[in-house]
Amino acid sequence: MNQIKRFSPSQLIALTFVGLILAGALLLMLPCASADGSSLSFVDALFTATSASCVTGLVVVDTGTYFSLFGQLVIIALIQLGGLGLVLFATLFSVIMRKRIDLQSRLNIQASLNQNELDGVVRMSLRIAKYTAVIEGVFGTLLAIRFYPQYGIRGIYYGYWHSVSAFCNAGFDLFGHYQSLTAYVGDPVVNLCICLLIILGGLGFAVMRDVMEKRNFRQLKLHSKMVLVSTVVLIAGGTAVIGLLERDNPGTLGSLTGSEAFWASFMQSVSPRTAGFNTLDLNSLRVPTMIFVIMLMFIGASPASTGGGIKTTTFSLLLLNIWQVVRGKEECEIFGRRITGETMFQAFAIASMSLLWVFFATLMLTCLEDTSFLYAAFEVVSAYATVGLSTGLSQHICTASKIILMLSMYAGRVGFMTFALALAANKPSGHIHYPKENIIIG
Repeated sequence: MNQIKRFSPSQLIALTFVGLILAGALLLMLPCASADGSSLSFVDALFTATSASCVTGLVVVDTGTYFSLFGQLVIIALIQLGGLGLVLFATLFSVIMRKRIDLQSRLNIQASLNQNELDGVVRMSLRIAKYTAVIEGVFGTLLAIRFYPQYGIRGIYYGYWHSVSAFCNAGFDLFGHYQSLTAYVGDPVVNLCICLLIILGGLGFAVMRDVMEKRNFRQLKLHSKMVLVSTVVLIAGGTAVIGLLERDNPGTLGSLTGSEAFWASFMQSVSPRTAGFNTLDLNSLRVPTMIFVIMLMFIGASPASTGGGIKTTTFSLLLLNIWQVVRGKEECEIFGRRITGETMFQAFAIASMSLLWVFFATLMLTCLEDTSFLYAAFEVVSAYATVGLSTGLSQHICTASKIILMLSMYAGRVGFMTFALALAANKPSGHIHYPKENIIIG
């Protein structure tokens, strides 16, 4: 116990994900985890466990046909634990057992939930558990009712399983043959339920709490306002752009009716941030659409959510900074509030580190695999942003490429700032200030 307390909150978060991934990989290697009783190789088991724990959705074997009921339950458990975080589950266990939650545990919870304030983190953990249970339960029931006529008793299992997968922004499905939700391209119940689960899971629990408590946009915190506005703009804009780019493509929207085309555009706008379900054949998308989807995946969901990416607030701050420079203003302002320079610096650091990693991983993938830059970039961004959308490349890559994607999923889920803080923890900070000097940029 004393050894655990020596780790900083950032280090503990990074290590808990490593432990969860390794435990999941060992369970998925068991013969009882596969439908035919065979043993999955360590690399493929590790890849699947990483994808599930980091709520990504990239797969190297077909989830619906390869894994047994035990294997599927292991995967959905990894998704739930990875989506909400082991620290949160440990907190819930302590509350149930009526154990005292000390300061170090509260600091760990604060880091896990990405909160600025220590006060009320335990109470927030309990609310997160309630929100999750209610949302997954309600939408799971709706999906179970929809799937029951088609699959019988198995449809009930499918309903709740996919509800957890969608709310945690994982993108794993059980329909088999890597088809995802393509069979339900025009189904309003399935599309609406899955999309709402993705959106609610990607908003962030702090925003959900703020909305539930105040229920008035003007009274919301600045963070909540930015998340809600950016989410609406990205979803509406994404639906319109995808619908416009693919309207005449016979392989996607061109062969659908008006309502089917709307639901398909809506799903393909919501899912890249960052769930991984798809109702269209991704290999049939036009190049401009694939580039646009890559951008949506890179932006991702919102902070303190089950999604990945650089986050909607980071992207918004980058745009605000550009607007600030164009207007010649010294400070960045929005909704009558000033954004601190430290926050802007962190936003640029996250975006820069993410771009560097994506570039490096894409370069390595194009060296190792016989694929185009676009397809390699699509797979890497999908892994790093913990999306799970795939053109099928993940199922045919070598071990080295799988390792690159696993590292991308891990870095994307833990977060580069958390990872950097974990490496820098306990290192002495210098207090030497050097003379200032300007350099020419632009």
